Amino acid sequence: MDNVRHIPPRHYADDGDATPAYDTFTRAPHDAEAENLVAGAILHSAQAYTDCAEVIDRDDIYQPAVRLIWDTVGGMVAASADLHPVLVKAEIEKLGRLRDVDGGALIDRLGVDYLPGPMASSFALRIAETARERRYDAHGNAIKAAIARNATGDELAELVADFQQAEQLREATGHGPSHLTAALLDWDAFFLTDFGAVQLLPGRLMGPGQQITVVGDGKAGKSLFCQEWMWRMATGQPVLGDAPQAPIRVLYLDAENGQEQVQERFLSFGGGLGRMGELRYASFPPVRPLDTAGGGADLMAMVKATGAELVVIDTVSRFISGAENDADTWLGLYRHTLLPLKRDRIGSVRLDHFGKDKERGGRGSSAKTQDVDHVWELTYEGSSELTLKRTHTRTGIGPDVFHLARHAERDGDNWAPGGTRHVIRALQDVEQNVPGSDENIIMRLDAAGVAPEAGNRVVKQALADLQIPAGSDKIARVVKARQNRAKADTGNVPPRRSPDPVQETFPGNVPRNASRDGKAAGQTFPGNAEGTPGTPTVPPFPPSRGGDGEGTPEREDDNTPLCTVCETPLHGYRLDRGYDTHLSCDPATGSHPEATPSRNNTHTED
Repeated sequence: MDNVRHIPPRHYADDGDATPAYDTFTRAPHDAEAENLVAGAILHSAQAYTDCAEVIDRDDIYQPAVRLIWDTVGGMVAASADLHPVLVKAEIEKLGRLRDVDGGALIDRLGVDYLPGPMASSFALRIAETARERRYDAHGNAIKAAIARNATGDELAELVADFQQAEQLREATGHGPSHLTAALLDWDAFFLTDFGAVQLLPGRLMGPGQQITVVGDGKAGKSLFCQEWMWRMATGQPVLGDAPQAPIRVLYLDAENGQEQVQERFLSFGGGLGRMGELRYASFPPVRPLDTAGGGADLMAMVKATGAELVVIDTVSRFISGAENDADTWLGLYRHTLLPLKRDRIGSVRLDHFGKDKERGGRGSSAKTQDVDHVWELTYEGSSELTLKRTHTRTGIGPDVFHLARHAERDGDNWAPGGTRHVIRALQDVEQNVPGSDENIIMRLDAAGVAPEAGNRVVKQALADLQIPAGSDKIARVVKARQNRAKADTGNVPPRRSPDPVQETFPGNVPRNASRDGKAAGQTFPGNAEGTPGTPTVPPFPPSRGGDGEGTPEREDDNTPLCTVCETPLHGYRLDRGYDTHLSCDPATGSHPEATPSRNNTHTED
């Protein structure tokens, strides 16, 4: 915690006097004067901040108020904003944390008495040295605390080893000359390393420490796929037919999906109490934009706290402050967030949307794909089928395409626990050989030449002719699956219509045909609550039966009776009771619709 100071036990003089022997025993080592001088310098100069950032980071600063100033200035520098004490104070006020800097009075004081910018790095070195002393002080206290609780010698040795390893890592990946020289390759060790032998992470989509992007449109279900993928990795389960590995510590940052959706989806995967493994999930985390220095610092603090080996950013556009079409936005994201992750060998997966031109990949500047190791595009093919295709790669290791099937099973009104999963489509083909399964019925209808767009009545009759038993629910699922597949194959979709109607074939899609009056047809997949705020709505359209565009009348089946007045199909109880007109068209019960002269003559004669 930033506002907690760990004070070691008092040490008293030999004469038993209550006065501490040394003042340094009563507080953690720090140099308040140096911290204040550096803070004053960076309030005025971006160069001073950049120079000091090569020597220290936020964790080296002891005073919480100065640390807040450091973070705020870092964010402003990343955004190329002008620096001045008044402007920095305004930024802190926007964060609602002005009270943390004495209501702004601290900034006023530091902004008046400050160092020239070029001198700031000299005092940053003093801060770095006292921070090192503070870490040793904390380590000594930890040793004493372990002794007080009767720790074994092995436990004490492990504490010492962990501390030494952390210090060595800090020296190798920290600031200053040691950081720069650590980047030089050791050729002997380098060429003795077999990088091709590195085991890919479960699912074979990436290797340890790599950074990838998963791109797709709204109906593809990117979040659903990645949530299941991460949950299986974090619990040591097999993924996409791959062999299981030891659980991987995953940090998932989600600014896209509500907590109700998240809970329902993980339950449908088979998760729940005691079944989440090493997955740490941050729902709408209050991190600053990741294309700024402050945001990068926030994320790295979360990574450090969770011990994450892999970070997921869902969706990346929700975690940036710059414009998506601006290359500087993505360069800032790499510099402040992705580079520190890569330097620490921590993998990352960021989710992104297709642009207006799907052929050009993710939306926004092309700079966003320059830093990643792989770009995977997830495409919904219809009938619960997806394709995951790699379009960019640095290494070429692993498969380039996966043909997937998405399963979702219901248990009454709920989604069955463990019934939602993504599998390699070749595994799904086995189910076509199971009599009575949806896949088997679809295969036999195709073989019998039944039109893919056929409705429930036609399919029901065809199944009766083929002597295949199937209930109404199964027929409805089969019809929807075949119609969705047909539309995906032909692309015959009227304007302003979703390529797929509201369906229950799989979870992960926000319903595309929601009513404009806010009424939802019901929950269509795990995690989709009725009337979810923010869901884009379009007018509902029934499945096309041969229309050639918006406004084209649909053609019912040839055996559907027509009203003798308006010549449109009859439905409901009027049809069931033998009427030949709609209620509104019947001269005895309703008002006549606007009709042609010939029809008016007919009504007159009646």
